[in-house]
Amino acid sequence: MSTQLNASRYETESVIPFAANTKTVPANELDKAGQTILQLLHRAAGVAETNSRQALETAQKLSHQLRTAEDRIAELEGAAESYRERAERAEQWLHTVYAEIENRFLRGTSSTPIRATSR
Repeated sequence: MSTQLNASRYETESVIPFAANTKTVPANELDKAGQTILQLLHRAAGVAETNSRQALETAQKLSHQLRTAEDRIAELEGAAESYRERAERAEQWLHTVYAEIENRFLRGTSSTPIRATSR
């Protein structure tokens, strides 16, 4: 009796209990079991289709975000290269200005180098 109580607790409306003697199972119970199985298969297919659609939408969204990020990276790399070139040109100009100052003012006016005076 306690076994029947425990078994009935775990049964759901979509589960058909297994009959001990299959020869005495009426045809309508077999039809009912077959229909239940088909319903469960249709539900599972619907869930799988929904999951697949959501996965595809997520993949498309992430793909778009990746393309956007790659475009931004390319833009920033181009800007970084431009700034690198500008910095190199500025450094060359600083070197040219330094050399000109040294040649015109420090070496050109006196034969001895100018030293800082201490007080």
